[in-house]
Amino acid sequence: MNSAAIVDASLDDAVALLLRESGMTLSLAESCSGGLIAKRITDVPGCSRYFLEGVVTYSNEAKMRLLAVPADLLECCGAVSAECATAMATGISNASGSDIGIAVTGIAGPEGGSEEKPVGTVYIALATPEGCRASHFLFSGNRDEVRMQTACAALELLRRYLETIIE
Repeated sequence: MNSAAIVDASLDDAVALLLRESGMTLSLAESCSGGLIAKRITDVPGCSRYFLEGVVTYSNEAKMRLLAVPADLLECCGAVSAECATAMATGISNASGSDIGIAVTGIAGPEGGSEEKPVGTVYIALATPEGCRASHFLFSGNRDEVRMQTACAALELLRRYLETIIE
């Protein structure tokens, strides 16, 4: 891979290049980002070679129906949790047959936060052939800023993962 091409590319273009280079496929399960990650992925021409599908699952019912997130997990851990993000990422990867599944769930605000989970709390999970791992973030700003930071963080996690498998 031409590392100079990655350095000069935007994050979205870098992810596209790495996905093409790796030959891996991607699917997305978004909640608080409302489809922003899918928009950024599909803004890059040629994305149909690696992007299989994406779903926006705002409600718990959608998470259960479309991603096979267990009801008892939602009840005990909540929709905004590492456990839920992991189940969502695994669920979309399994449902679509993709190599990589990314899921985001969080509280974009301005309402909905609590002392335990304030506005800006986000979990991003990456399901890969090696397993699934969730990361916790606490973003600041208004609703749009939290959503943008969420999309950037998810794409950055994907970029870092893809770089490790291509090297």
